[in-house]
This record gives sequence, C-alpha cells and structure tokens, in this order.
Amino acid sequence: MSDSLSVLLTNDDGIDAVGFQALYEELSAFTDVTAVAPANDQSAVGRQLSNDVAVREHDLGYAIDGTPADCVVAGLESLCPEVDVVVAGCNKGANLGAYVLGRSGTVSAAVESAFFDVPAIAVSLYVPGDGDTPWREQATDPADFANATRATTYLLEHALGAGVFEQAEYLNINAPIVDPESGPAPLEITRPSTLYEMTAEHDGNGRITLHDGIWEMMRAGDIPDPEGTDRRAVVEGKVSVSPLTAPHTTEHHEALDGLAETYLDAT
Repeated sequence: MSDSLSVLLTNDDGIDAVGFQALYEELSAFTDVTAVAPANDQSAVGRQLSNDVAVREHDLGYAIDGTPADCVVAGLESLCPEVDVVVAGCNKGANLGAYVLGRSGTVSAAVESAFFDVPAIAVSLYVPGDGDTPWREQATDPADFANATRATTYLLEHALGAGVFEQAEYLNINAPIVDPESGPAPLEITRPSTLYEMTAEHDGNGRITLHDGIWEMMRAGDIPDPEGTDRRAVVEGKVSVSPLTAPHTTEHHEALDGLAETYLDAT
C-alpha cells in the first residue's frame, strides 16, 4: 500500500460482485483503497441520484443503498473526501460506444467524480457470451478480469504523473476477458464508436421489444466500426482506453443567436 495514492472504489454491479473484488485486491497491493459501492446491483441506472441513502460498514469499506452516483457524492463529500482518484468497476459487461456512456452506472460514477475535479477511471470487462454458456454465467473467477485489472493498475501508476488528467477528466477502459492462449491483451487509445443499432418492434398487442443489435455483431466479429474506436479495439482483443470529458459541451451557434434576437418580436 502506498501513502501517496488513495482511491475511492465503486461500481454498479454491487459491492460483492466478482469484478469489484478482483479490482479491490489488485489496487490494494499499491494504493489505499476505500470501497464506497452499491449494496446491490445498480446496472444501467446512469447518473440517477437519491435524496438520502442508507450506509453501512462493509469489510472493504462502505455499502450504500443507492446508485453509483450516490456512492461518489457520499464518498467524496463525507466518507473519504481526501482521495486522489475515483475508480469505478470492474463492471461485468462492456460499456462501449457513445450511446452507452450515459446509460452506464459504471461510467456515470466516473462522470460524477469529474464534477468534483477528481480524476476518475471507469473499467469494464467485455464478455462475448458466445458458445453454450450465457454471458452472465461467465467471468465468475477474479482471474477472468486480469486484462482489466492489469490496465487499471498500469494507468493508476502512471497516468497522473504523465499529465493525462490535465486533458482528460476520466478514462473509460474496456478489456477483453482473459484468453489463456493469447496472453496479456495490448492497450490501445480509442474514441467511442458512434455506430447505433437500436431497434423497436411492436407486436400489435401492446408490447414493444427494444433490441440492441451491436452485441450480435460483436460476437460475430463483424462490425463496421473503424480503426481507433473502442468497439473495434475490444473485438480485436485489445484493451480500449478512451480519454473523455464530462458532459455536456457547448459551441457557439449563430442560428440560435438569430432566434434569440427575434424571440420577443415573435411572441
């Protein structure tokens, strides 16, 4: 453990999730880690925030009856306000593509941290789900998360000193599940893919099925995402690292300026 680096560790799968335990053990070897994580699964809640939450002590730190964003606010404001970095993960299931970022509780924890001006890393594991075993039944051993924990460890050890967070507010890491035959996965700096394949099918009887076609494409390795995007890197067996800023950005729009000038005359 190092006195020079302290970490608030959270996630959205819940404090007892295998990926969380794997990351906690890895980071504890060289940092001072405090867990402030949801007591149960809070996947895909985005940046949902509560007015008040119950907190109880846990062997690893604190379990919160709330969302990942709740955990970050509670941690940075009350439970461990002096930490250097927030790490969210390791999520079981990838968080890839621009359209996914706002849905993910894992990524949202990193975004929440950015508003506190605390550097953050979100880390997720891509589990293909091919073969006879459903993806939720895979990645049950901490060793399966080795590509994700290795990349997180490396970046925590080097990114702050290298000035990475002078430009990026948080890093979104997505790693492939360990393949014993291929060895450690290489690391690639990426940008979020903009490919969007959501569909909605109405059955005519009051039900609409929403479907994300990206996952089938990824499992088949047949995706049109260009080189340099997060999904392309992970499908090719690399660790994707996207340096990102917290939403939302704005630009000067002359057309809106014109509408503002005529607003009172038109109403």
